[in-house]
Amino acid sequence: MMSPLMFPFMFLPHFGGALMVVAIVAIVFWHRSRERELQFHQDMRAREMEHQRKMKELELELEREKNRKAADKTG
Repeated sequence: MMSPLMFPFMFLPHFGGALMVVAIVAIVFWHRSRERELQFHQDMRAREMEHQRKMKELELELEREKNRKAADKTG
């Protein structure tokens, strides 16, 4: 036999139904916000990688320019 303490929402059908709807809506909103957060982190990581690539290109260009100037002075 079912204990009334195991299923308290069976005796409060309106409250239980409303609580279930609120719980479902909360889960959906949490899931959507989590997806947006993960997308934001992916975008930030892609931007960071692009920035690092550009910085490396600038460092190489600077090094080539220094070597060219050093070669011009010696030559």
